[in-house]
Amino acid sequence: MFEISLIPAFKDNYIWLLTRGKRAFVVDPGDAAPVVARLEADDLTLEGILITHHHADHQGGVAELKARWPVEVYAPADESITGRTRPLSGGERIEVLGRMLDVMAVPGHTLGHLAYVAPGALFCGDTLFGAGCGRLFEGTPEQMSASLDSLAGLPDDTQVYCAHEYTEMNLRFALAVEPENAALRARVAKVAALRAAGLSSVPSTLGEEKATNPFLRCSEPAVIAAAEKRNPTVNREKAAIFKTIRGWRNEF
Repeated sequence: MFEISLIPAFKDNYIWLLTRGKRAFVVDPGDAAPVVARLEADDLTLEGILITHHHADHQGGVAELKARWPVEVYAPADESITGRTRPLSGGERIEVLGRMLDVMAVPGHTLGHLAYVAPGALFCGDTLFGAGCGRLFEGTPEQMSASLDSLAGLPDDTQVYCAHEYTEMNLRFALAVEPENAALRARVAKVAALRAAGLSSVPSTLGEEKATNPFLRCSEPAVIAAAEKRNPTVNREKAAIFKTIRGWRNEF
C-alpha cells in the first residue's frame, strides 16, 4: 500500500499526498505551491493527480503541476476540469502506485463528484466530512443521501480522507442533533484535544462516522426524532430526514 500524508492548503483544505518510494500522486490539489514545495523537499516525482470535483479549491493547482510534470489527471468526465486526461464517471478501476483503486460516483455536492477507494482508504472530497457532509450545490437530497449510503457500505475500518478540517464545527451541530450520543460526546473531547495540540482531526474511520455523523444516521430513532422536532410534517424516509437535517445544518 502507498503511504498517505497531508499537505495543508488555504484556510482549511487538505491535499492528500500518496507516495510509494519516490513516486507520488496527489488528490485535489487546489493550490500548486504547497504541493511543489513538498515534492521538492522530499525529492518526489509526481505521476498523477486525482480530482474529486470541479470546485477551484480542489483543482486550481492542476495547470501549474502539469506544466512541471507530465502527469495523468483523473477527474469527473461530466465536469469542467483543467488538464483532465482520464475522464471518469464511476465504476472504473484505476491503478495508482501499483494499487487498484475503485472509482465511485457520489453526486450531491456536485453532480459529477467522485470518490476514490483504496483498500482501507477513502478519498471522498467534499461528499463526506468528519461528523458532516458537503452542501448540496448541484445535487438533490435524494442523490446525496444515496451517495452517503454507498460510502457507508464500505468496511468500518476504512480511513476517511476528506478534503477539509471541518470536524470541530460539525461536531457542534451533531451534538445539537444527538445530545445524548455517548460516542459523539467522546469524539468531541478527542477532537478538541487534537486541535488544541495543532493536529488534524482527519482521517477518521468510517465506523466512527457511522456512530457520530448525523448524516450517516438518518435511520436512527434519535436523528429521526430531531428531524421531526425541526419539521413536524417530515416523513420518515431516509432522504426526507436527510433533507431536514441538512437544511438545519445550513442555518446552524
